[in-house]
Amino acid sequence: MVDLFLGRVLVKNNKDQDELDTEREIVLRLQNRILMLLFASAACESCQKFAPTLHDFFKRLTDEFYVDRSAQLVLLYISLDQSEEQQESFLKELPKKCLFLAYEDPYRKELRAAFNVEELPTVVVLRPDCSVLNPNAVDEICRLGPDCYCNWQEAAELIDRNFMINEDFDENTMRSLSDPLRRLKYKLEDGKKRKKMRTHKRWNMGGEEEEEQVERNEGAGADDDSGGGTPW
Repeated sequence: MVDLFLGRVLVKNNKDQDELDTEREIVLRLQNRILMLLFASAACESCQKFAPTLHDFFKRLTDEFYVDRSAQLVLLYISLDQSEEQQESFLKELPKKCLFLAYEDPYRKELRAAFNVEELPTVVVLRPDCSVLNPNAVDEICRLGPDCYCNWQEAAELIDRNFMINEDFDENTMRSLSDPLRRLKYKLEDGKKRKKMRTHKRWNMGGEEEEEQVERNEGAGADDDSGGGTPW
């Protein structure tokens, strides 16, 4: 997932249109998430009809008003508009939390070709490893609504970060998707080993102290034998 957009500039669909243009920002936003690539155009009537449905779908999965914890889901608009004005117009129909590629970015057309997008709208759903989970989820979203996310989450074998310790996600990069889980496993194992070693050490120290005490007692006994008795 992250590799697909490293070196690119992703833009937030907010008032200031803030840019994610560093590797760290891209990693933090996309790592371990399901990505929806929306290929659409303001000039497409079907896209205009689908936009409110998609907006509601995404909001119900990511807005704290509806859910206690936001779904690990990212929506990225890949504009196929004929002008920047058209793109800006369509962005107003999309959630504020979504991302998009700048109109002048030629990567938009590369992605369209890479995923063989022939009809609009198209929502390509990607697993965190960039493999295609659904080549076009428009019909599924319309039929099932937010419920289809559970199917995606299961099919993507998504690691639930709610069960990860924070420091596992503070690093700038990760070697692979399984790194956090593997590091957590090792930390638990290391903790058990350290506990075992401390117990073993205490046992050894106790044994050594006991042995030293025995030696001191034996030494004291020897002194009593040699110095004992009535002097003549």
